[in-house]
Amino acid sequence: MAYDKFNILNSTAVPINIDNIDTDQIIPARFLKATERKGFGDNLFRDWRYNSDGNKILSFPLNNTKYSGKILIAGKNFGCGSSREHAVWAIYDYGFRAVVSSFFADIFKNNCLNIGVLPVQISESFLKEIFSEIEDNCKSKFEINLGKQELKIISSGSSENFNISQYKKSNLSNGYDDIDYLVNKKDIIKNFADKSNY
Repeated sequence: MAYDKFNILNSTAVPINIDNIDTDQIIPARFLKATERKGFGDNLFRDWRYNSDGNKILSFPLNNTKYSGKILIAGKNFGCGSSREHAVWAIYDYGFRAVVSSFFADIFKNNCLNIGVLPVQISESFLKEIFSEIEDNCKSKFEINLGKQELKIISSGSSENFNISQYKKSNLSNGYDDIDYLVNKKDIIKNFADKSNY
């Protein structure tokens, strides 16, 4: 399944300044029955967004109208716990195209890269600077430049680079998942197979 191409993202951000957010908090297990990759965004952080009678918890950032944007800013060790890719489906389906943290669980990070969400891992000091920026001005904008592998605070110009494999970088910039990548190479694969006499 192809995803939105990612090159340069300019957006405000939604802050969740909590460490060790696990995948069950991102998308509770009771919502994993669906097989299609849609509709999960409705239940993103479900137990933090709604109380037991189904009413919104207005203090939670996703319910706070002053926050908006396609960038989710999270505390350290985001995406820990079970290896459910549904957590990333929920993040993508809600509308986020990037998640910023000072550390990601490895499986979650790989799921992000396979599903079209850019995980931007930065230093703890820069993460604190970003949270402070949003606290001072909830409408502050940020620029994530995939080509430069750079996250910038627009107002101050403060920035930091992040790492990503060149293969995943190429896939994100083209909107490819792993299958799309292979399909795009089908002529090369066919020519190789033909020359190899298999």
